[in-house]
Amino acid sequence: MYEIKTCNKNVNKKLKEYNLSRDGIEEKLERLKINPRTEIGAHPLHGKLKGKWACWLGSNIRMIYEIDDENKLIIVEAFGTHKIY
Repeated sequence: MYEIKTCNKNVNKKLKEYNLSRDGIEEKLERLKINPRTEIGAHPLHGKLKGKWACWLGSNIRMIYEIDDENKLIIVEAFGTHKIY
């Protein structure tokens, strides 16, 4: 199982705010920890974000992250509406 970390304090704050205000986000993050490449609409990104992954945490909430398989980490780099791309 993977562990979720954030890349900085701003991303951590935003993640906590959404988690408190929206139902189901915590549950989806738990599912993502099992397999960050297939759960909750996870998909690889292309272009300038190549090497990063994205998933849907709600109808208009996205998360961009990197996967560190060696250390079993999901490193969250951005969190918010579709504008984060």
